[in-house]
Amino acid sequence: MKRCFDIAISIVLGVVLLPLYTFIALTIVLFNGRPVMFFQDRPGIHGDLFCLYKFRTMTGGKTPDGDRLTELGRLLRRLSLDELPQLWNVLMGDMSIVGPRPLLEQYLPLYSDRQSRRHEIRPGITGWAQINGRNISSWEDRLEMDVWYVEHHTFALDLRIILQTVFKVISGDGVNAKGKVAVGPFKGSTQE
Repeated sequence: MKRCFDIAISIVLGVVLLPLYTFIALTIVLFNGRPVMFFQDRPGIHGDLFCLYKFRTMTGGKTPDGDRLTELGRLLRRLSLDELPQLWNVLMGDMSIVGPRPLLEQYLPLYSDRQSRRHEIRPGITGWAQINGRNISSWEDRLEMDVWYVEHHTFALDLRIILQTVFKVISGDGVNAKGKVAVGPFKGSTQE
């Protein structure tokens, strides 16, 4: 049922939001240049890598994220519009609408056995951790929320998470920790 729901929602939203996709892409080209999209390998179900799609919000280079984030990128992130291309990942079966967010490949060997359980299901565009603190929670809390979701997910819970996600996006609640544009890197678990 979850996979059928994911396919239906990704198709419907993909069609309905096509004008918005086009507008965002043209705006990125106009204000930030090319490329429009950001691609990165991320671990999905069972830790298998897939190519994650996002609208590009930063310039290139090796400076800190805050220095590379464009004004347009800041707006896209605040409204979570940079995540919209992940509907394609959902349609392709790499992701689900709801599940633990796909994190960086370099974190895989740093998880405790319990934290690794987050890879027992498909990662999601939104998830339990995103509606319960998003980027302001500690890594340990976020990863524990991911595992809690793996252990308790139901269709009703997914609907609740989707509705609360809409509210969080509109309110901008929990987008970033105070004074930061992104959460710091995960350096390994302090818990087992």
